[in-house]
Amino acid sequence: MNRSCNNLLRLYLQKTGSGGLKNNVHYNNSARVFFLGTRTLHHFASRANNRLVQADVRKWNSISENGQVKRQYSSYPDHTTVSLPALSPTMEMGTIISWEKKEGDPLSEGDLLCEIETDKATMGFETPEEGFLAKILIAAGSKDVPVGKLVCIIVPNEADIAAFKDFKDTEGAAPPPRKTPAPAKAAAVAPPTVSAPTPSPTIVSATPAAPVGGRRFASPLARSLAGEKGIDVASLGQGSGFAGSITSKDLSKAPSAGVARPVAGGAPFIDIPVSGVRGVIAKRLLQSKQTIPHYYLTAEVEVDQLLALREQFNKTLDKQKVKLSVNDFIIKATAMACLKVPEANSAWMDTVIRQYSSVDVSVAVSTENGLITPIVFSADAKGVLEINQEVKELAGKARAGKLQPQEFQGGTITVSNLGMYGVYNFSAILNPPQSCILAVGGTSKRVVPADNEKGFKVVNVMYVTLSCDHRTVDGAVGAQWLLNFKSFLSNPAAMIL
Repeated sequence: MNRSCNNLLRLYLQKTGSGGLKNNVHYNNSARVFFLGTRTLHHFASRANNRLVQADVRKWNSISENGQVKRQYSSYPDHTTVSLPALSPTMEMGTIISWEKKEGDPLSEGDLLCEIETDKATMGFETPEEGFLAKILIAAGSKDVPVGKLVCIIVPNEADIAAFKDFKDTEGAAPPPRKTPAPAKAAAVAPPTVSAPTPSPTIVSATPAAPVGGRRFASPLARSLAGEKGIDVASLGQGSGFAGSITSKDLSKAPSAGVARPVAGGAPFIDIPVSGVRGVIAKRLLQSKQTIPHYYLTAEVEVDQLLALREQFNKTLDKQKVKLSVNDFIIKATAMACLKVPEANSAWMDTVIRQYSSVDVSVAVSTENGLITPIVFSADAKGVLEINQEVKELAGKARAGKLQPQEFQGGTITVSNLGMYGVYNFSAILNPPQSCILAVGGTSKRVVPADNEKGFKVVNVMYVTLSCDHRTVDGAVGAQWLLNFKSFLSNPAAMIL
């Protein structure tokens, strides 16, 4: 079928003088469409008498690159349409935070075009090519914009900007509603019935209910509705109920307050919109807790040698204005323990368990928009000083919303440290598909037995809890990992051997 159609098309091109395009002909069997070059589309149908009938001719050019769809329509000057790109593998929608360029501004390749809040972070979107910003189709602040939605138009010539003044994206329009067939005449449709309003319950009292000390009697239903509408029952006048009590009918005459007031069994509140990042965090954590069999192992680590070595290094690096943190050593010890127990450095992939050869440590960083985990790649091959510099840079970019997708996507194990907040012990939720996450608490002093004159000594201890996925890491394996981590952290000099 393909060969015969191509032969017929070449014969047609030779007769119409378009034989120069015959080497750029592709046949699509499913759509029965010929594409000639990149500009003109000819639709042919083969008849029994082998005649070719031209059905439609129109200009069309479509290119898709990394989520940016470029189209040129015959009724508009040469232009490029830019769609909302997928800036992370799990991104389905985004929010346009701000436009850094205005309509009519010149654009150079690499210029910051706009800021987009993804399901992970807020990131800058750079201009895909040079030209002029002719039309902005999605205003700043627009939420839940689907990936692939047309956001702006770029033209190569400044004179073409005016042609797109009234341009509208019609591709995302919803199809017209389908008309449902009328029911058969035999099936009589009963007219809708309107139920009579339920009489409001009232408080029945043997004696007349008069207000005492400013209190106003009201039916339970009236009090409930008043709480929803923010109406103070005591501020109402005489009610229409028994002995002047307030009923639900009386509430319709009272103006609704703008702010909800405290009512019995409730408290004043405000509703905070859920950001895209917060929504994804909630979804992923819920999925992790419900679908992954967590178990937790807690250990106590003496960190006197670690604190002494850190103090020594910081004195040496003081002229360079570098200050190592305890967390830098924890990241290094985590990576080294994964080399000793590679089962912890793995991921559950449904049909296989993927075990990684290098250790990429995700470090939990708290931001205004939520938690994000930038990655220290190959932490097992880096020194504590290099880890310190990377963590500072990544944390700063995370809080400024400038992390790139490749800087927080992936990771083989996660470290979450709340010790700086005075927390001594907690259990973290796994970050799928990772198999382990280490929860680190603060340092405290403890008295332990010692072989000296006093018979005891005071040491600095730290509590850590390892959350494990039981599908990939058995209890004994998790305990072995903690034993190695404890050994490295309590004797940090062993990490350089």
